[in-house]
Amino acid sequence: MFIFRMRACMLALAIAVTVPFCQAQATEQSLPDAPRPSQRKIILGMPMEILKDQAGIWTSPARIRSRDLLWLTPLAAATGVAIATDHHTMGSVVSHDTNFNQTSVNASNALTGTLVAIPAALYGSGLLRNDPHQRETGILTAEALVDSYAVQEGMKLVFWRERPAKDNSRGLFFQSSAGVDSSFPSNHSVLAWSSAAVIASEYKSPWVQAGVYTMATGVSLTRVMGQQHFPTDVLIGSATGWLIGRYVVHRHHGRAY
Repeated sequence: MFIFRMRACMLALAIAVTVPFCQAQATEQSLPDAPRPSQRKIILGMPMEILKDQAGIWTSPARIRSRDLLWLTPLAAATGVAIATDHHTMGSVVSHDTNFNQTSVNASNALTGTLVAIPAALYGSGLLRNDPHQRETGILTAEALVDSYAVQEGMKLVFWRERPAKDNSRGLFFQSSAGVDSSFPSNHSVLAWSSAAVIASEYKSPWVQAGVYTMATGVSLTRVMGQQHFPTDVLIGSATGWLIGRYVVHRHHGRAY
């Protein structure tokens, strides 16, 4: 069910970005602060930019350099430890109390929804106040969210990992029965961290960065506490989302100014 809710959230975000733009375009003659032509080109060019992003993201392993080992090595080590302990963690460490699990799930949904709503609110505020920085943050976060959603759906179809609730939390990979509801990676974590990465990159305030990264961390933790994902799922989901968010900012920063 959450897949459908998240798709609805993504649709709402897209509407939040496009509807104000269309309204501003329709009344451009009477509104002195309506988006400039360059802004229209940015919006209309987003689908092509997202396709270019996907090409860059999926081919990124071919561009790994020796300096990347500084972060790839600890990430690989942490992933190995997580995979080795996933079964024990979900079976013996994380609570199986249904009320606690449901509360955790509700918290993860609320936090993820907040991190999706913030950029939409920033974009709308940017239009009303003619603030290009807020508009850019909204646009880039929307682009990162779409990129992240596409990547995690592709990964789910590749790895086909069982959810913790199945097969006594063995978490087996390459199980066709997992289908599109595959556990690896965590969809919530990917989206939350991609949004947080863009917002934190655009706003350098320590308070903003601490706030968005705390919410993203909360999403990852509550997905495990809710018995929805293994630690490995949220670890790789968080790393994937953060890398995609940073990639989008690095590639497109300044485009909306």
